[in-house]
Amino acid sequence: RGLIKKSKRASLSYIENLFNLSNKVVLVTGSCGQLGKAICRAFRDSGCQVLGVDIDINLNQLAGVEYFELDARNLLKKQKIYETLIKTHKQIDVLINNAGVSTFDNFEERTEEDFDWVIDINLKALFFDIQTYVNLFDKYKQSVGSIINIGSLYGTVSPDSRIYIDLPRKNSEVYGASKAGVIQMTKYFSTHLADRNIRVNCISPGGILNPENPQGEEFQKSYAYRTPMKRMAKTEEMVGAALYLAGDSSSYTTGQNIEIDGGFSSW
Repeated sequence: RGLIKKSKRASLSYIENLFNLSNKVVLVTGSCGQLGKAICRAFRDSGCQVLGVDIDINLNQLAGVEYFELDARNLLKKQKIYETLIKTHKQIDVLINNAGVSTFDNFEERTEEDFDWVIDINLKALFFDIQTYVNLFDKYKQSVGSIINIGSLYGTVSPDSRIYIDLPRKNSEVYGASKAGVIQMTKYFSTHLADRNIRVNCISPGGILNPENPQGEEFQKSYAYRTPMKRMAKTEEMVGAALYLAGDSSSYTTGQNIEIDGGFSSW
């Protein structure tokens, strides 16, 4: 009986260590949005030191998270802030590239300015987040790191225009193209950073219900009909994958795009 109890304790310790994220330093871009706030909360509650950057840090702040104002397109300020953070905290274990925008008017009316805005933030800024992080990783001689990019279901499939009945926020071609680029960039950097012991993965959410500003009722019904699980996602249902990809439980996982879409993309 004593051996059984000892074995159970040893097993519990192994599992606890496998999923232990305490004391990790996690940098989250787009930290004050709907998904960004949920990600920050999850890592904070897991015992991490969470650093959030966003263009408007007065929105959706959480106690216990450090916030820094940053326009994702401002490379020089980004480099300065990230280096200050790594000097202060000695390391950045996890970078979560969550900042993202979209435009919703019809493609026939797309302006060059709107097109560039989406690409600049969703794809170009993400590249420079990775570049800045990797250069600091090398400069400050870190030994292990994890980069988690936020893609989208619409980076792999096209929006079904038939379900946008009472929702003027129709998803755009440039948003999907930018998120397809994020998924491909994830694969690229997973191969090019493996020898540095930096893993790079992507999470692609399906449609997430916004409880504060709900999508149209007809859209929700149509989206549910189009989805095997018959509903939209909850924001919190995205964070489990991020917690997994951040820690030792995913130590052999890199270059993956995890679609969390209730089965939407499976038919």
